[in-house]
Amino acid sequence: MKKIFPRLLLIAASVTMSLNAVAQEVDSTQTATVITLDDALKIALSENASVRVADKEIERVGYAKKGSYASLFPQIDITGSFMRTIKKQVMYMDMDMSDFMGGGSSSGSGSEGSEGGSTGSETSSPMAGMPGGGGIEVGRWNTYNLGVSASMPLINAQLWKSLKISGQNVELAVEKARSSRLDMVTQVKQSYYAVLLAKEALNVYKDVYDNAVKNFEQTQMRYNAQKASELDYTRAKSTVANAIPNVYNAESSVILALWQLKAVMGVSLDQDIDVAGALGDYSDTMAADNYSSDALTLDYNTTMRQLAIQADQLAETVKMQKYAYIPSLALTFSYSLNAMTNDFKFSDYKWTPYSYVGLSLNIPIFSGGKRYNDVRQAKAQASALAIQVDDTERQLKIAIRRYLNTMETKMKSLAAAEDGVETAQKAYDIAAQSYNVGRSTITELNDAQLALTQSKLAVSQSIYEYVVAKSSLEQILGHDFIDDNGNVDLNNR
Repeated sequence: MKKIFPRLLLIAASVTMSLNAVAQEVDSTQTATVITLDDALKIALSENASVRVADKEIERVGYAKKGSYASLFPQIDITGSFMRTIKKQVMYMDMDMSDFMGGGSSSGSGSEGSEGGSTGSETSSPMAGMPGGGGIEVGRWNTYNLGVSASMPLINAQLWKSLKISGQNVELAVEKARSSRLDMVTQVKQSYYAVLLAKEALNVYKDVYDNAVKNFEQTQMRYNAQKASELDYTRAKSTVANAIPNVYNAESSVILALWQLKAVMGVSLDQDIDVAGALGDYSDTMAADNYSSDALTLDYNTTMRQLAIQADQLAETVKMQKYAYIPSLALTFSYSLNAMTNDFKFSDYKWTPYSYVGLSLNIPIFSGGKRYNDVRQAKAQASALAIQVDDTERQLKIAIRRYLNTMETKMKSLAAAEDGVETAQKAYDIAAQSYNVGRSTITELNDAQLALTQSKLAVSQSIYEYVVAKSSLEQILGHDFIDDNGNVDLNNR
């Protein structure tokens, strides 16, 4: 016993020094920007990628809507063309063209007095020598065309209905952006709560470590005074050693939770931030939360709103497909200049104008069944969507009940855990006093410490699971948390 005593003292001293170093590392904190939950939400509203993409989608469909309305205005185009003939067209006449070309009958009417004494048999038709035995080449080698054309729909039922559908696309994009914002708010809140939970767990494990060090120091003094056994001394030292990994793991959990919070906020992971408050701050509001039956509706649920807009779109689509049977009428105008020549002497070109204004009527007659099938397709989509709406509504109502049940359960769990902490603290205090006077063992003290630790963690876990369930419930109910001025309002219901 006397031989190993100095060695044990040396080991104890080294352990104590290392543990003090760990404690200093645990307690050391870097300078960080402390943010509240409101601050985190405001940052995320401007930096979160999903929200920014959704806003751009609203901008896109807005332009698409304007582009659709542009089809109501005259469409004006300027055109120009040049064509080079490779081989001219040859025209053939079945009738005798000699009378039109200056010729006549050669029988019995020769011009005897003419020089050369020609006879009727020698008279030839002006068509002779033409290619193809009498064919005439028509056209010129170069053809130029410059013109302006315009058209404007006057009667087009499908067009007007498509404009309404494009407006519904904007409504759908706005609701999708709202959905992204609600999802972002929920993620930020839950990530914020996760940081608070990790920090409270870290504090609990630091307290466990501090108590372990304190108990080890007392055991060491008693051991040196030969009032404690070597077994108690060894167990006390082991308790301290076992407490160190828990502290390190808790520190790692805090770092990971902060990374997740930064990610959903849309800020750099290298930015040094910390969160304000504690989970205990939310325990006072748990009893005040009261969701009446009037508040537990899906009127503001973003999923149901999107489905409602899609249902309206499909109803309009069915009408639009039916309007394909209705005639359409358009106003048209054209003005062009044409020139044909065999050379490239532009100064000698003669441009001939051509213009018209008129009405273009299109009466659908037969499309091979396309219009009929388009209508049936739209109706089938509308029927499928109606089934989806009913199923989604049922699933959302189940989710509401599940979250309400979780919140009620966690309130009961919190009350039980708080009572457990009070009882466990008394038990630990008694065990510590008994151990100090030698009436109990270090094992009994460790058991009391474990029970106290579990009770404290149970309190934090109950509050955390409550606020997480509450945030998910509020997302389903569609609580926007954004007032008319664009400010965050966590009490907005």
